[in-house]
Amino acid sequence: MGWDPAQYLKFADERLRPALDLLQRIPAAAPETVVDLGCGAGNLAPLLLQRWPQAKLIGVDSSPEMLARARADHPGATFEQSDVASWRPPRPVDVLYSNAALHWLDHHERLFPALLQAVKPGGWLAAQMPRNFGAPSHATIVQTIEQGPWRAQLEPLVRRRPTEEPQFYWKVLSGGTCALDIWECEYLQAMQGENPVAEFTKGSWLKQFLDRLQEPQRGAFEADYRRRVAAAYPKQADGRTLFPFRRLFIVAQRAGGPGA
Repeated sequence: MGWDPAQYLKFADERLRPALDLLQRIPAAAPETVVDLGCGAGNLAPLLLQRWPQAKLIGVDSSPEMLARARADHPGATFEQSDVASWRPPRPVDVLYSNAALHWLDHHERLFPALLQAVKPGGWLAAQMPRNFGAPSHATIVQTIEQGPWRAQLEPLVRRRPTEEPQFYWKVLSGGTCALDIWECEYLQAMQGENPVAEFTKGSWLKQFLDRLQEPQRGAFEADYRRRVAAAYPKQADGRTLFPFRRLFIVAQRAGGPGA
């Protein structure tokens, strides 16, 4: 799947708020190495460097389109192209931060313990993932797939539980941590524009399905989805659209640090 940085960043403010909420909850004082795993267009680099100006910041992503934008806009950080699922640092890092990236990967029961091991003892793993896949914004994508002529082509791509419940992550991480904080937050996003929920998902979850289709099916699929999602999120009297969006947060400190 290719990424379109311009489409993704149409809703930069809505995507930034949970990233900031996660960043503010990481207690690390003066880390030497900070990794932004799944850094996308690098739009969090200034915030990470502002929080830890002495740190070496490394952004990792698999998308050459996103990384080209990141390198152009944020020369103060280092950016590496790598498969996020298999990436591991050459040596453990102080802070491994991942905002809205790990839900693209499977086998979280193995992934999260492995990422915790990529952190130094006493260091921090911090992740935020959408958990909105049962909401109409995402459920109507599945409905559009199942009820259209593209079903055979697209249904194998459907992942119905990309993110597990909070208790799942507690179980897979708690044995290797000395501090573990997991919480959820639902943001009520008041959005402007025509069918903004469709525009939001087009920059992220919807795009993987659009990319698999050629015209005229691509246009027909998108039109069908846009009709369904617009009905699920009608405009309010002031012209804005209310889009509740649930997100899951994890901040874990690896066991075995100084004083343990």
